Amino acid sequence: MKMAYGKLFGCDDEYSTVLEISGVEQPANEQDEEFAGSLVKGVMDNAQEIDAMISEASTGWSVDRMPKVDLSILRIAVYELAFDKSAPQKVVINEAVRIATKYGGEDSPKFINGVLGNIARALNAK
Repeated sequence: MKMAYGKLFGCDDEYSTVLEISGVEQPANEQDEEFAGSLVKGVMDNAQEIDAMISEASTGWSVDRMPKVDLSILRIAVYELAFDKSAPQKVVINEAVRIATKYGGEDSPKFINGVLGNIARALNAK
């Protein structure tokens, strides 16, 4: 999430740098680094479609007005729901809400749960 957040502001830090800045003392392992990199690349490669899905599913909120932390969390989760599909929808949504509880604002978990629920329902209807 922190790498995706940084991309919003033009930051191109590597996974190991993000861990170091975040105070994580364990060195990055190759598997985690590849996974994080693939998520961020997937989000960046599909950003227009992901943002369109978020805009459609978020009643009364444009992507431009969303808190950047919430937007970062949503982009990763929507990528996983719509493009990656390697994790069950409930797992993706629960993880996004957990991350929002830790890093987002007071209303972030509820907002993210609602938006992702709308997107999951739309994807399941297709």
